[in-house]
Amino acid sequence: MSHLSEHLRQATPVVAERGEGVHLFGTDGRRYLDFTAGIGVTSTGHCHPRVVAAAQEQVATLIHGQYTTVMHQPLQKLVERLGDVLPQGLDSLFFSNSGSEAVEAAMRLARQATGRPNIVVCQGGFHGRTVAAASLTTSGTKVRTGFGPLMSGVHVTPFPNTYYYASRYGWDEEATTRFALRELDHLLQTVTDPDDTAAIIVEPVLGEGGYTPANTAFLQGLRERADRHGILLILDEVQTGVGRTGRFWGHDHFGVRPDIIITAKGLASGFPLSGIAASDEIMSKARPGSQGGTYGGNAVACAAALATLDVVEEEGLVANAATMGARLRAGLEDVAAKTPAIGDVRGLGLMLANEFVTDDGEPDAKTAARVQQAAVDEGLLLLTCGPWGNVVRLIPALIVSEEQIDEGLRAWSAAVQAGCADR
Repeated sequence: MSHLSEHLRQATPVVAERGEGVHLFGTDGRRYLDFTAGIGVTSTGHCHPRVVAAAQEQVATLIHGQYTTVMHQPLQKLVERLGDVLPQGLDSLFFSNSGSEAVEAAMRLARQATGRPNIVVCQGGFHGRTVAAASLTTSGTKVRTGFGPLMSGVHVTPFPNTYYYASRYGWDEEATTRFALRELDHLLQTVTDPDDTAAIIVEPVLGEGGYTPANTAFLQGLRERADRHGILLILDEVQTGVGRTGRFWGHDHFGVRPDIIITAKGLASGFPLSGIAASDEIMSKARPGSQGGTYGGNAVACAAALATLDVVEEEGLVANAATMGARLRAGLEDVAAKTPAIGDVRGLGLMLANEFVTDDGEPDAKTAARVQQAAVDEGLLLLTCGPWGNVVRLIPALIVSEEQIDEGLRAWSAAVQAGCADR
């Protein structure tokens, strides 16, 4: 009998039967508060009526119009609609299916546009699982192990993870940022000459690496060095985009301008769609035939994305993410203040996390796992992340209400109490 790979391990035992808003309903008859949102994908919640209607109408009209064979209206409309929210000057778009594909498209474009081979990535970044994307990923070895050699030309520079450096060296954010930028300068002086460096790629908030936000001085320092050396700055907004952080793009918190932006996850409320945007000048330097794909820019996914963008705008979901994120963070900090096992609460908007540590400050993955599983018993679905798996993250849909935040916090408090009982 056929079966799923044993390596596709579920974070919870729930078998989902249907979804509605911020809830999943299991075949066990229980209703679960879903604070995973499909890893930040169901931005407008499960089965938002307007997204469902748009997808249903499109399914009955045109399911697949392969976009290098024919053009279709949902894709044309989406290109126009994204012009309202993309950073100024990033007017040329290419669409694919997954974040990994979009990351590889951005990397390929950067190399072709600059004629340079090397890419600088930040320690702790997650950029995907395909070979080139995994080569750019340093959030954990599980993505990179066992199928090397990986792609060459990738060089790693520190990310200003203040909690990590403070716990080990006593540095504050300013010292941590100064160190990270100095190490980048050293890298460009000793390992990858600027004339060989096509791009720097960074997440505004580390995702799988532990939900650690960047800061203004660091990202603006990257921008300054990119401009000085003719290097392209690529912002991976796969998880931070479309309102997740309380601004439409994660980088909006830091006043920095990308040369290439990558989007996916929350763009189409669960339908597979990703893309990159760049200026006409940069995109024109892509090699003919280097961009394409069978399913990229699928008509149904594009229709869902159009509905998603309308819902995000008309229901004020970016502002709601900021307001509900502040409420959720305050509640998490209250629990953490009474829980020595929680060393840090961090994040932006509705992209928040708790880092679990031992009494001597070392990563405590076992307690994090117990809390995450205890949350399921309380009807709350959560995920872990971080290099050691000791970070529990909360990423509800952007439609989440005050009542649902408070319900989630009650479940979280109970789960923390249960999960920390055996420490």
